[in-house]
Amino acid sequence: MTAPGATRTVAKATGLAGLLAVLGPGLLAGLSDDDPAGITTYSVLGADHGYRLLWLIVVSTAALILFHDLGARLGVVTGQGLIGLIRDRYGVRLAAAALGLLVLANLGTTCAEFAGIAAGFELLGIPRAVSVPTAAVGVSLLVLRGNFHRIEHVLMALSAVFLTYIGATFLSGPDWGAAAAGLVTPSMPLTRDAVVLATATVGTTLAPWGLSFIQSYAADKKLTPVALRFETVDVVVGATLTGVIGCFVAIANAATLHLHGIHIEDAADASRALEPLAGNLASTLFAVGLIGAAILAASILPLSTAYSVCEFVGFEAALDDTFAEAKVFYVTYGLVAGIGAAVVLIPSVPLVPVLVLTQAVNAVLLLPLLFFMRGLAGDRSLLGPHVAGHRLQWAYGITIGLVGVCVAGLLVLSVIG
Repeated sequence: MTAPGATRTVAKATGLAGLLAVLGPGLLAGLSDDDPAGITTYSVLGADHGYRLLWLIVVSTAALILFHDLGARLGVVTGQGLIGLIRDRYGVRLAAAALGLLVLANLGTTCAEFAGIAAGFELLGIPRAVSVPTAAVGVSLLVLRGNFHRIEHVLMALSAVFLTYIGATFLSGPDWGAAAAGLVTPSMPLTRDAVVLATATVGTTLAPWGLSFIQSYAADKKLTPVALRFETVDVVVGATLTGVIGCFVAIANAATLHLHGIHIEDAADASRALEPLAGNLASTLFAVGLIGAAILAASILPLSTAYSVCEFVGFEAALDDTFAEAKVFYVTYGLVAGIGAAVVLIPSVPLVPVLVLTQAVNAVLLLPLLFFMRGLAGDRSLLGPHVAGHRLQWAYGITIGLVGVCVAGLLVLSVIG
């Protein structure tokens, strides 16, 4: 990603200069989790349960910091992506299984991103037949024709759109005392819908593609281990902002839709419903946020997939490579973006109801990747002095256990009800 000279600059830089030199992997991987499917999940959480389940976002954000930090560390120290390390350490068969699960999750979520683009622009009167193909071509050209720095700068600029959700929340006039209580007081209704929503919250926050992306992106950026202290800040800031935005989205819906007993199916519904309750400006801010989040995530999802496919086949590829040098990388990117856009344009496909379900499925697919990452974290021959200690290993294990409980609860309630 960066030139050798840039890497040496990172090694020598201190303070703010050092942080700015490495900034990117943590912020982009974190904020991309607040995609249309994520915004939909947080919107439904607030609309259906008010402030009661805000603590789920806090717990999910803590897990995100933990595993994104591990992913960045693995990428920086080894110079390899997640699928490549799984192939080298666990064999081709398990790597193929992990890649298959990741591609499946990524394709489903990419469809959700383009569904978000369609829904957001339809709120502004632009049909999906125009917005979806235009967005697909736009994000593909950004990657195919850009260099690493240009792509990163554009994506970082796009992430500023999340400020619109904060504005929409303040315009909604929430009960901040009740919100604060919901953030720190765990409670959970034992219903199928609530468990699906809890699992979806975990799956959309700690997304499988995000784990793969941050590791590959950190490796592609050619950061050295001396930059890890700055990259940790990048990860913590990115993941924390993800949780903060998620909380603001849920609070906005709790303060308006839940208060008036309005049920929604997706983030576009939330935007429409906000207008009579919080005003046209709040509704417009929510719609703009949805579009920006969708375009950001639609750019990164295919990138995560392209990195992983190349790692599995042993083909080194980077954003600074030309098409002739990295055909597998760019063809994979184009296929994932094209399939996601094409599915959204099929009139009979019920896109809206599957957004939250997609994130619940992500949580199921997440488990094996977390097990692989925990094993890699304890491999001293791989990480040397950066290997995870006993406390971190326990933290990883507890997180995996919590995800497992959500998935098990979802499966049990699905069978009995």
